[in-house]
Amino acid sequence: MRHRCRVKKLGKPADQRRALLRALTTELVRHGRITTTLVRAKVVRAEVDKMITLAKDGSLAARRQALGYIYDKSLVHALFEQASTRYANRQGGYTRILHTVPRRGDNAEMAIIELV
Repeated sequence: MRHRCRVKKLGKPADQRRALLRALTTELVRHGRITTTLVRAKVVRAEVDKMITLAKDGSLAARRQALGYIYDKSLVHALFEQASTRYANRQGGYTRILHTVPRRGDNAEMAIIELV
């Protein structure tokens, strides 16, 4: 039974799922917009929001948490410099998910996730 189990498995073991979410979060912060499946976009949205919330905090502990999650060190420093001004008046909801056409090979629902 999966009653009250709220973690999306994404068809992967826990270590692979964590690595996938870290990679998607890193690329979304780097490029500002990525195309992925709808389910992955919905899961990575929470992780990106956590990273931006840490960047808005700006403390040393928050920076170390972000460095432990995002793969690129210089990207974390850029995020911490820009987030406090870019998202100063926004209380969450830092990403937007746009539905696109299904993927050609397996008809999976695709989406574009972007930073607001």
